[in-house]
Amino acid sequence: MEYTEIDLNVSDETKSMLDQVRRYAMEVVRPAGIALDRLHDPADVIAGGSLLWDVVKGFRELGLHTMQIPRACGGVAYEHEPMAGILIAELLGYADAGLAISMGVSCLPFNMASLFPVPEMQQLARDFCEDREGRMIGCWAITEPDHGSDWSLGGADPKCGPSVKAVLKGDEYIVNGEKSSWVSNGSIATHAILHVSLDPSRGMQGQGLAIIPLDLPGISRGKPLDKMGQRPLNQGSLVFEDARIPRNCMVVPDPDFITATGGQGLATVNGGMAIVFAGLAKAAFDEAFRYSRERVQGGMPLCEHPTIRLKLMKMFSLMEAARANARRMALYNFVNPFAPSVVHAVAAKCLSTETATHVASEAMQIFGGYGLAKEFVIEKMYRDARASMIEDGVNEALALKATEYW
Repeated sequence: MEYTEIDLNVSDETKSMLDQVRRYAMEVVRPAGIALDRLHDPADVIAGGSLLWDVVKGFRELGLHTMQIPRACGGVAYEHEPMAGILIAELLGYADAGLAISMGVSCLPFNMASLFPVPEMQQLARDFCEDREGRMIGCWAITEPDHGSDWSLGGADPKCGPSVKAVLKGDEYIVNGEKSSWVSNGSIATHAILHVSLDPSRGMQGQGLAIIPLDLPGISRGKPLDKMGQRPLNQGSLVFEDARIPRNCMVVPDPDFITATGGQGLATVNGGMAIVFAGLAKAAFDEAFRYSRERVQGGMPLCEHPTIRLKLMKMFSLMEAARANARRMALYNFVNPFAPSVVHAVAAKCLSTETATHVASEAMQIFGGYGLAKEFVIEKMYRDARASMIEDGVNEALALKATEYW
């Protein structure tokens, strides 16, 4: 755009990498996101030959899936300056928020596996880093039909605990229950981070955490979810019927450990959402800014009407505030991975998602009737943004939980 971009100081190497990601984002991710959004049947999004697989392959070819895995497991974690990963996430959110989330979630089980000094987990992370075709895809299996935002609130009430339960028998856990249709990548994932109840008497504080392949007997999937926004982000349920999970896959069998480290999870997930939707806020503003200069009404471009100029300035201020706040939070939490600020991460998630929704709504006003037409991408951006205030926990519930970390 023609307004000044205030960039942070980054190395020439990082600038070169960002240029590559920018081309991928705007030449591959953005057009794929628009095309996938228009598919009537969400099953077509994940079908063979879908543009989704071009996005996955491009992400892998650039090596972006290795950025949070250490060199010992084949990755490049900590080999780039901290702002590199933050700016990449923002660029992908700018291109298409749903696909940005899908690509990020696809890495989660393997990123986590690299943290455990267990041969099987370390090898899983290595295999993932070597995968440049998209054969290995991860998901985060936490949400359930009976449990959504209440999951983040925790609590030891046995009346409110995970519905998916695991019982240890010999060298296996027998798992039963269902993860809901909102599992991102659930319809295509090969591996999952799986939250289960190990001690139902402790409610949400009785959880265990497993990293599992999803081709085990007793695991099936529901159909892809048909939804309003972020349609390129495939989501679907996982059903466990006497599924046998090898004991060594339960990487966190101690519920006390999950309770003690829950803040790190909240900070990581919400911090990522903040960056992605700060990117979407900028994208929505840019669409409105560009259109206001091209569209003539009353004998002059829209941007010359005082009311539109004022609206654009307010949108710009909010968008830049959200971006600056998200970057500041993410940078701090990057360099403090074992003591991140949960409050700042949740606040940034709420600010970015609410800003993206507001800016996209205001952009639709500037577009007028055309803002409702699928000919223009802004109506899609609004739908994608609106979903974000519910995604990964509704903002109100997350904000309440964050107050516990003052």
